[in-house]
Amino acid sequence: MTDDNTTHFGFKQVPKEEKVRRVGEVFHSVAAKYDLMNDLMSMGVHRLWKRYTIEMAAVRPGQRVLDLAGGTGDLASRFARLTGPTGEVVLCDINASMLNVGRDRLTDEGLVENLRFVQGNAECLPFPDEHFDLITIAFGLRNVTDKDKALASMRRVLKPGGKLLVLEFSHPVTPGLKPVYDLYSFKALPLMGKLVAGDAESYQYLAESIRMHPDQDTLKAMMEQAGLERCDYFNLTGGIVALHRGYRF
Repeated sequence: MTDDNTTHFGFKQVPKEEKVRRVGEVFHSVAAKYDLMNDLMSMGVHRLWKRYTIEMAAVRPGQRVLDLAGGTGDLASRFARLTGPTGEVVLCDINASMLNVGRDRLTDEGLVENLRFVQGNAECLPFPDEHFDLITIAFGLRNVTDKDKALASMRRVLKPGGKLLVLEFSHPVTPGLKPVYDLYSFKALPLMGKLVAGDAESYQYLAESIRMHPDQDTLKAMMEQAGLERCDYFNLTGGIVALHRGYRF
């Protein structure tokens, strides 16, 4: 039984304020090994998922892009090169540790001219209305406490004609994939987290948070409810991940 003051943290039901704190602790813990663990957990396939997202973004020089929950900057790095000196890319993350890793990484790459770093909450984005041509959020939406509020906030800051891309773990659709995926998620991921990052609990949460995230059609309906139009999605790797797309007109 849930009420308006509680939400899920993995499989647990917790007060909303506690979820914000706990998610923050997870990402403070994993920030330093985040990229390495992504490569290990996905066997490098996360790079292909992100490359597909970048292709679907079709960013042009001079555009404004918001990479939300941008973490260590995989997408922002590419967008900064594509938008060029006349464009602007904002890497926004609620977690200071992740933001610092992303800032250090992109500065080391020499990407400083058209990049900004903002610590902000997806549910109440600190940007003007109708500001961005594109918003991406990769593997971040499932950690947001109020997803409906966040989607509405994203729509608010999109320009008319702007596009939102949500890359997120989803629900397997290939027959026979789910039991194999469940075994891998609940056995291998926490073990990898313990051995590599010294943190099994955060990766147990990761596996649980994926199961609590809305399925493909539910998320599509949530995007439409937030006022986004022409919403669709593309299943990747048998539905383990899906890329959702919506527009503001």
